Amino acid sequence: MKLARVVGRVFCARQDAGIDGKTLLLIQPLRWEDESPLGDPIVAADAVGAGASEKVFWVAARDAAVAFPDAPPVDAAIVGIVDGHQVRDFRNQKEAL
Repeated sequence: MKLARVVGRVFCARQDAGIDGKTLLLIQPLRWEDESPLGDPIVAADAVGAGASEKVFWVAARDAAVAFPDAPPVDAAIVGIVDGHQVRDFRNQKEAL
């Protein structure tokens, strides 16, 4: 799963029937370590009711389609809202004996 922040909403005049009733959000992928932007924003179908500026975790490819019961034609899906997270760098830590 990947971290992102909701930065907008997408509205379509025409879309595939499989996407009808799905909320499409614009998300900015983030790095887990420092929450800095990672690449360009993408469109993701919302499976959890995320709101503006919320941190979310998302999946891509086949995992995105199976986040919904009807498997719509989507490449990215929001599958959770992040309340908080902790990242610790274990590479430079020495174990205390």
